[in-house]
Amino acid sequence: MNHHDAHSCHTKTYKNNSHAQNGAHAMSHGSAQEYLRRFWIVTFLLIPLLFTNDAVTGFAGIGTLPFSRWIGFGIATVIFSFALVFFRHASHEIKARKYGMMTLVSIAVGAGYLFSVASTFISTMQTEFYLEISTLIWVLLFGHYLEARSSSAAGDALAEVAKLLPKKAHRLSGTKEEDVDITELAEKDIVLVKPGEKIPADGVIQEGTANIDESLISGESKPVEKKEGDTVVAGSICLDGSLTVMISRVGERSTIGQIQKLISDAQGTKPRSQRIADRASAVLVFIAGITAFFTILVWSVFLDKPFVFAITLAITVLVIACPHALGLAIPTVTTITTSLAVKNGVFIKNLAKIEVIKKADYVVFDKTGTLTRGEFGVHDAIPTADVSAGELIAIAASIERHSSHIVGQAIVRYAQTRGLPDKEVKGVKNIAGKGMKATVDGTAYAAGNRALMHDLHVADEDAEKRAHKLADRGETVVYIADNKRIIGLIALADSIKPESYKTVKNLHALGVKVAMLTGDNKNVAESVAEELGIDTYFSEVLPEDKYIHIKKLQEKGNVVLMVGDGVNDAPALTQADVGIAIGAGTDVAVEAGDVVLTRNNPQDISRLLVLSRKVYGKMIQNLAWALGYNIVAIPAAAGVFAAWGFFLRPEIGALLMSLSTVIVVINAMTLKRVSLETS
Repeated sequence: MNHHDAHSCHTKTYKNNSHAQNGAHAMSHGSAQEYLRRFWIVTFLLIPLLFTNDAVTGFAGIGTLPFSRWIGFGIATVIFSFALVFFRHASHEIKARKYGMMTLVSIAVGAGYLFSVASTFISTMQTEFYLEISTLIWVLLFGHYLEARSSSAAGDALAEVAKLLPKKAHRLSGTKEEDVDITELAEKDIVLVKPGEKIPADGVIQEGTANIDESLISGESKPVEKKEGDTVVAGSICLDGSLTVMISRVGERSTIGQIQKLISDAQGTKPRSQRIADRASAVLVFIAGITAFFTILVWSVFLDKPFVFAITLAITVLVIACPHALGLAIPTVTTITTSLAVKNGVFIKNLAKIEVIKKADYVVFDKTGTLTRGEFGVHDAIPTADVSAGELIAIAASIERHSSHIVGQAIVRYAQTRGLPDKEVKGVKNIAGKGMKATVDGTAYAAGNRALMHDLHVADEDAEKRAHKLADRGETVVYIADNKRIIGLIALADSIKPESYKTVKNLHALGVKVAMLTGDNKNVAESVAEELGIDTYFSEVLPEDKYIHIKKLQEKGNVVLMVGDGVNDAPALTQADVGIAIGAGTDVAVEAGDVVLTRNNPQDISRLLVLSRKVYGKMIQNLAWALGYNIVAIPAAAGVFAAWGFFLRPEIGALLMSLSTVIVVINAMTLKRVSLETS
């Protein structure tokens, strides 16, 4: 396969995958619309059916209408035809020996309709349930519409991701520009992105500078300035300026493709409470069937009531026991969770982990790049002579501007952020392994390490003591001197992210302890741990040994979440009860993590914990309601409370069943409004 064929293969896979996902979403959306269409037709047919019922016409003072029995039979039969969809689904359940909601619905609707038909043609029976059964079908169609809408929520999350991409791209071929569908793009293609347009695929800027809004991908609201050589992510928006971009990743390998795969995979996972609900639904079918049988037996044989009365109660039992609410209790919560998490840049690859996350005792962070920036930053500027801290930085930055050393570049960046002016520099001289010398604004200065100061004979005991204290804290010290003396010290270290302070505080507020893993020495680890208020730290840990410390915490009975970059932290992420890959950026499909966060922001961990607790709470509420409703409703339908004169008719049972479904859906919907902040 040649290079171009490989690109075509990726593109085709992406196209097929995209169509499959869109098709699944359309199918779910289509079934919801089909149930709604049937619901409105049945609503229209119920109006004339009402006037074939003796109770309704008697209440209205109209009296029995001529041929009402046969008109009722005709209308009810048409309505019954709209319920055949339930029987088709029930046949699949029976063939798979997984008896569920559709089996129960079909038995209830079928028994009620057939009994009514028999009553129409056998004059001795004289009792029909046409209105009751038609009302049940009406309610069931609306309930299934709600269920189909709920089921499409995960599809909606996929659709939201698909919306991130533009439909067309401006592909360049030499000087020629052509608009092509994004599915036709291949790696190495060059595309033009104009101001205000979305970037069609992951790539590298070949030409141009622009501010890029990556919030839809990363959740980071602040625009990022991008220039030649920088990578850009599909779906981000070019706010200003035009960019020429070489495509680096398309299809399933692209950021959007990986996000879609994560969401799609997550849909195939179930929380433990969902498995409980599934088992409860199956058990409920048998309980309802046995209860209905004994209802007929007890009322008709032992209590000597008419068979019509007994079968009315039995049908009510079957109707009210429909596990609609139970079937929707957890899926409505999990699908909304998927959408809510995606909007916050969180991808929960396995929904079963929600129940584990909410029980976390310890969150273990990898230090570098997670709690810290992973790059040198100026921590302090300490003048030891009559110069200001700003002047000290300006002198050092003017010299270090001519260096490519990581320490020197950190000082230059710091001076730029402070808006310090550039000074005139002459005679720059690099002293290998020690530092630099130069003339700044006519005065000779040196910037470097302790060895350079000794060479220049400007050693200072007081400055040495200060430098020693800074070094003990794990900081790198740069000495600044003129011809006569050391004029100041600049301390640099891997700086702590501002968000890390609040993260530790928030986790403590949630009752969770915080630990830190690092390969740095004890002094550096202790300094960071003290500054952040971390409970436990492990220093001088080799990447391959990080999992050992996770295991030790687990052996003490702790539920441990591990947060790392997903590369050298893979064994630790796998060992932890939940592995969280943070700051994955464009490579979101990190295999080792159970959860992937697109932002390099540790605060998202506390948000994840809040989300897991809110979601778990909703699951338990819905499960308790759905099961509790059936525990009370089934005996009521069977006539257990008859001694107090309380009976449930099938149509009332249908309305109560529908109401329980609406309650669990509305309760789940309130998740959309929850705040994930801890304070």
